[in-house]
Amino acid sequence: MTTSIFVNLPVSDLEASKAFYTALGYTINPNFTDETAACVVFSDTIYTMLLTHEKFSQFTKQPIADTKNSTAAIVALSADSREDVDSLANKALEAGGSETYDPQDLGFMYSRAFRDLDGHHWEVLWMDAAAAQAGPPEH
Repeated sequence: MTTSIFVNLPVSDLEASKAFYTALGYTINPNFTDETAACVVFSDTIYTMLLTHEKFSQFTKQPIADTKNSTAAIVALSADSREDVDSLANKALEAGGSETYDPQDLGFMYSRAFRDLDGHHWEVLWMDAAAAQAGPPEH
């Protein structure tokens, strides 16, 4: 069995969050979506479960982090090219997200970061195939 990843995120407005992620080009799996949750399909092995605060609270006894004012995690996605990095980041900004920091160009790697409507921190990056195999060049 192939390992899949499900990133569970609390959201304050499920419908707005669904619209945000579909604006980025991802789809919603209706089999795992209802009025309390939505399954965003990134690939055949990567999914994000958008959960209302009430639903998310069923899975933890800890308080939900205020990700608009702090960072709980950085979720990074790979892209096939620098252009794909810019395309996804630009779609996020157009859909109401905010840029986390200026684009980072290290030559062998290019990345941009954004926060979604609830402040969850996402990064999208391209890495040169040789650097991905051998590791980053020495400075």
